[in-house]
Amino acid sequence: MSNIAKAFPVPYYAVIFASERTDGDNGYGVMASKMDELAKQQKGFLGAESARDSDLGITVSYWETIEDIAAWKANAAHQIAQQRGQEEWYSRYSLRVCKVERDHVFEM
Repeated sequence: MSNIAKAFPVPYYAVIFASERTDGDNGYGVMASKMDELAKQQKGFLGAESARDSDLGITVSYWETIEDIAAWKANAAHQIAQQRGQEEWYSRYSLRVCKVERDHVFEM
């Protein structure tokens, strides 16, 4: 199974979350797994890709509409995770929302 998300009908939206972590897990791994599963249940969620090395993590999630992204941001459980992220897990992060107008995936 590939870690690269499949192609989606355009247009759609990408949320790019880049982060630098604080030291230690402090419950991050458990919460990240919960948020992955919860995101998959949200209206308009299309898929996600994620990678992390020792310094930088990048997660890109894909959504049908801006309204779907706003609903995910407002989700109560996600808000708790966001708060803990700011207080415990991230020393720095950025979040960018982009409209995807072209999509192509190559696969052998």
